[in-house]
This record gives sequence, structure tokens and C-alpha cells, in this order.
Amino acid sequence: MMKDATIRTIFRWVHLAISIPIIGYIYSPFEQIPNYAPAVRFVFFPIMALSGLWMWKGHVVRRLFSRKRPDQDLTNRIG
Repeated sequence: MMKDATIRTIFRWVHLAISIPIIGYIYSPFEQIPNYAPAVRFVFFPIMALSGLWMWKGHVVRRLFSRKRPDQDLTNRIG
């Protein structure tokens, strides 16, 4: 399994690389926008949003799906 720092670095680079076409979409001439719109709407923006959410709240998702939940661990120590 990869280290958490390596995973964060990969997500950070994916997030930055995927944002480049979105910046091109925003600053492109008005006549060029229809050429970029489907790719930005259905590929680049969802990937950027998901990678940003994972960097922000990924620890919560991992905790929800972990095998040993903190509340179960606490009851095992008390009981």
C-alpha cells in the first residue's frame, strides 16, 4: 500500500493537471468555447471536483469504510 503522503501528492498533481484545460476553456475566445464545452463539462470538471473533495474530506470517507470503527474500538476497551 502506498503512503498517505504519496497519495496526497498524486491527487494534488492530478487536480492541477486537470485544471489546465478548464483554465483554457474559461480564457479561450468565445468562438472556441463550443469545441471545449463537452470535454470540460463531462470529463475535466468532475475529475477536478472529485480530486479536490478527496483531498479535503478523504479522511472522513476512509474512516467511514474502515474495518475497525472508532466507536466499536471504544466499547471493546470499556467492556
